[in-house]
Amino acid sequence: MSDAVTALIAAERLPADYREVVEQFWQPLADRIAGEAKGHKPLIVGINGAQGSGKSTLCRFLEVLLKPQGLRVATLSLDDLYLTRAERADMAAEVHPLFGTRGVPGTHDVTMALGLIEDMEAGRSITLPRFDKSIDDRSGEGETIPGPVDVLLFEGWCVGAAPQDQAALIEPINRLEAQEDRGGVWRGLVNRFLAGDYADLFARIDLLVMLKVQGFEAVAANRRLQERKLAEANPGAPGLMDETALTRFLDHYERLTRHQLSEMPARADVLFEIGPDQRPLRLPDGLEGARSIT
Repeated sequence: MSDAVTALIAAERLPADYREVVEQFWQPLADRIAGEAKGHKPLIVGINGAQGSGKSTLCRFLEVLLKPQGLRVATLSLDDLYLTRAERADMAAEVHPLFGTRGVPGTHDVTMALGLIEDMEAGRSITLPRFDKSIDDRSGEGETIPGPVDVLLFEGWCVGAAPQDQAALIEPINRLEAQEDRGGVWRGLVNRFLAGDYADLFARIDLLVMLKVQGFEAVAANRRLQERKLAEANPGAPGLMDETALTRFLDHYERLTRHQLSEMPARADVLFEIGPDQRPLRLPDGLEGARSIT
């Protein structure tokens, strides 16, 4: 296991001392997941975290840490469930223009997600979709995972989110809402989606883990870093955004991100508070002390 962790640290271009994070935080979480999976297969672990909180990195390490415990693990990202660009264009024309932008509840294929979970629960192989953010569209190829799957890591920025009270929707939260959703139709529909089929999807989660960043300002900084990396990897791609476009894009996420940061910590099964260096600040309650990786 030591070799696998070392290799992953190198592959993720993380500093050597990230091993301490794995030992102190991710290993105890893996132990908790493994313990619960033994009596509840397949186990669905929801991993919530704002953009740039480290969800994808955490999932990669959990896959490595859970494998030696005899568990077959798959990771499904909420981002890979986005509707295609054409489907969102239709939704923008028929429902509300703001649904043309990926991100909020209403812009994912929840039916596909529920179907994947049903296949997994039946022990069948599953094919996970993939979304290419650099072209803002779903990739043509998915990833097939042979069944049965013991643990599904379901990660995403609004995984497990709860709807807001209607009164909270009245006042716009930023310029986008004030100028492009003056009557509150878009945010009202987002909230309705969240209370509907998204609630059905999130109810399938057995263990909810939250990576809580320190505020929305940290989210904006992390998302700008992600955009720079996308541009470096695929310069000239049609889905890339300049600063003006990125600010408008982030406005779509602000309301629900702030809501989650406020209400989810009290009900998450495991809460990691994440510092500005994208590392946990302390070991959450409910996890055993760290153990060495052998």
